[in-house]
Amino acid sequence: MLLAPHIAYLGVDTGGTFTDFVLFHQHQVRCHKCPSTPEHPEQAILNGIKELGLSGLIAAGQLMVVHGSTVATNAALEGKGVRTVFISNRGFGDMLTIGRQTRSNLYDLRPPANVVPVAPELCLETGGRIGADGRVIQVLTATDIAALKRQIQALKPEAVAINLLFSFIDDRFEKAIAAAMPKGVFVSRSSEVLPEYKEYERGMATWLNAWLGPKVADYLGRLQAALKTTPLSVMQSSGGTTDAANASQRAVNLLLSGPAGGLAAVKHLGDSLHRPRLMSFDMGGTSSDVALINGDIKLTNEGSIGPYPVAVPMVDMHTIGAGGGSLAYIDEGGMLRVGPESAGADPGPACYNKGGLKPTVTDANVVLGRLPASAKLGGSMPLNIDAARRAVGSLAAQLRLSIEDAAAGIIAIADEHMTRALRVISVQRGHDPGEFSLCCFGGAGGLHVCALADALGCPEIIVPNYGGVFSALGMLLAPKERQLSRTINTALASISSDVLVQHLQNLATTGRTQLHGEGVQDAEITEHPSVDLCYQGQSYTLNLPWQSSVTDLEMAFHHAHEQRYGHRLELPVQLINVRQALRAATAVPDLPCLPPRAPSQAAELCPVFIADDFYATPRYLRDELASEQFITGPALISESVATTWLAEGWQAKVDTQGHLLIRRLQRGMTADS
Repeated sequence: MLLAPHIAYLGVDTGGTFTDFVLFHQHQVRCHKCPSTPEHPEQAILNGIKELGLSGLIAAGQLMVVHGSTVATNAALEGKGVRTVFISNRGFGDMLTIGRQTRSNLYDLRPPANVVPVAPELCLETGGRIGADGRVIQVLTATDIAALKRQIQALKPEAVAINLLFSFIDDRFEKAIAAAMPKGVFVSRSSEVLPEYKEYERGMATWLNAWLGPKVADYLGRLQAALKTTPLSVMQSSGGTTDAANASQRAVNLLLSGPAGGLAAVKHLGDSLHRPRLMSFDMGGTSSDVALINGDIKLTNEGSIGPYPVAVPMVDMHTIGAGGGSLAYIDEGGMLRVGPESAGADPGPACYNKGGLKPTVTDANVVLGRLPASAKLGGSMPLNIDAARRAVGSLAAQLRLSIEDAAAGIIAIADEHMTRALRVISVQRGHDPGEFSLCCFGGAGGLHVCALADALGCPEIIVPNYGGVFSALGMLLAPKERQLSRTINTALASISSDVLVQHLQNLATTGRTQLHGEGVQDAEITEHPSVDLCYQGQSYTLNLPWQSSVTDLEMAFHHAHEQRYGHRLELPVQLINVRQALRAATAVPDLPCLPPRAPSQAAELCPVFIADDFYATPRYLRDELASEQFITGPALISESVATTWLAEGWQAKVDTQGHLLIRRLQRGMTADS
């Protein structure tokens, strides 16, 4: 997409504590934060737009907004979807209740009962059954339609999810049921949401889309109305954006909307710095998200949200309840614990001075001096150090420790939670953290990243410019995207290269048509075809890019299977799904370079608790740092939306775009080595 010089581009990421903004206008970048308004998330966005002075651009039609929304995520986690009817074939009404009968703890002889997603009275059964070979086993009659109408009228749902067997082969019966639903009811069809095999996963995705759809559509409708004619795009869980109209109908594709923005920015950063192997660490106020990029963003179709599986493509990410707002407490056994409960945005940590009394990770950082008295959270919120000390002090008294030692204990436990999460996505998947750079962002990430790199053995840390609002920046750097798929389920040897290419091209045509509706030109769209393959009899697949022929594809699968699992089998290869990812490049080009200037000096010396006492530690203002400047720890590097704690033994180099490239100091190195 071509950059229009008179247009301003605004990326917005709504978090649990802060709503982040990145404005790109006339080749300049501005960052901003304001407190989130969880009950009405759009209000924080409108507040930020007002504080940034963008009302004039809206009136002139010169603003474009790309938004990462948490509405679908929060509604799913809190169980606050709408009243939804689930329609399936006769004998399959309890499909979502039975599920796969998997246990979270295999050897637990008394597992707790699984959450029943749909009450039995809301599960309806009807005709219109298709067989695995595409033949009609049971027709959908006029009597069936009439019965469904009567049941829907009596149940009065806000949404309907339709999931008929093998509808991805023939969707006519699902379409007929959808057409018969009353106006004003949100309708979700499995043949549109996820046209793939596995009726349970497809049904769950369809139900989630319907259950959350009205909430998302209502929210985006309110936001779009407030923005008037301003174009609004929304980040999808797969790392690409779509227009608000499509997003309103695809709530299930927005469940990792905000975190996906951060990974889009990490991918752009890795490309620009020629670092293809990155571990990302995004620490916000409520949670921390970690992911691994090995050349490209890895997607998964086996994600989950709360207790529900989500089979639509989403970034492969691991999330834990450890953020700056995570509460510290003493459990029944007298042990110090941190998280997952959070102080949230209101009242927030005690140092926010908004009535919070319980100690948090942020309060611990304040007590230790890593967030100094002169710092202002979000660029404008002053810190109440006395309140932080009182909160941590109440815990210290119970532990019979000094306030500083209690704060250090809180930090150590939070660090261990996050280190463990990073090991899940690296060591436990066969990757050596020593071969990856650790990219840290989020408002709180820079305060902990040196400790995490030490624990993991990472050779390099990257704290990107604008790291405190990196997910919002990622909204602007992410491509417009469509992820399309369809189940074929046939022996790979039985299909010709030409037929397989035609399946992929059919998906590409659908995706191109949708992107054309967003104003994307055909020449701007790139196609990324792939297929899901397995050996016959296997339940899980490997996704591989399309090769030049079916023969090459089979050879590539044998090699990939051997690389992943250590062996190959003398079995036929099965083609399960075909996929197309269509992308149009972002409108925002590379970010501006730092202006030429002399290396800056420390703005002040701050007392920071290191090991056993407070030491005068230099604090640098990141906005004043010069390209190629070196800073040796211990030091604080402050910016309007984040702070980096550069621990002793680490040295930071400022690159031309303002990113901090941090490496461990070797013996004998100097500050300008």
